[in-house]
Order: sequence, then structure tokens, then C-alpha cells
Amino acid sequence: MAYTYMLLCADRTLYVGSTTDLERRLSEHRVGLGSEYTRHRLPVQLVWYEQYDSVEHAFEREKQIQNWSRAKRLALVRGRPGDLPDLANTSQTPHP
Repeated sequence: MAYTYMLLCADRTLYVGSTTDLERRLSEHRVGLGSEYTRHRLPVQLVWYEQYDSVEHAFEREKQIQNWSRAKRLALVRGRPGDLPDLANTSQTPHP
């Protein structure tokens, strides 16, 4: 199994990553060992994840979401995938 996940950082930014062991990776992020980005934005909170059968699919999804606007990421976090098409060309930046 593999996962794509999103973290809400202390500065309210959203971090997107992928891993084969979600619990281990979250533990690493929480103690400052997860990534350079999150290390300087602690604490972090898991706000969304998806599970995949392959690492390749999880990584592809990570890269897709990393290119999204904050508004699109928040729609995903809020469980509103139907909003994604309307947010494709917007500069809205709602806060969680």
C-alpha cells in the first residue's frame, strides 16, 4: 500500500507528500524529521489522505495536487471533490 497525504502546517500552509508507511511518516514530520518544508512549520496536522495500490500512483497523485491552488487543495480536504472543476481557474484562498 501507498498513500498520498496532506498536512496543515502551523503557518496554515498545506504540505502534500506520499509514502508507503503513513504512521511512520507522520511521526517523522511531527518531530521535525519529515521534510525540510515541514521542519520549519511545526506543529503539523494530518488533514487528508488517499490510499493506493502502488507507490507510483501515490507519487503521481502527490505531484498532481502539488500543482493545485490552495482553494482546490482545501476542497479536497473538506471532502468536496465536486468543487474542483469550478476552482481550476480561481485565485480564491479560503482558510480551513
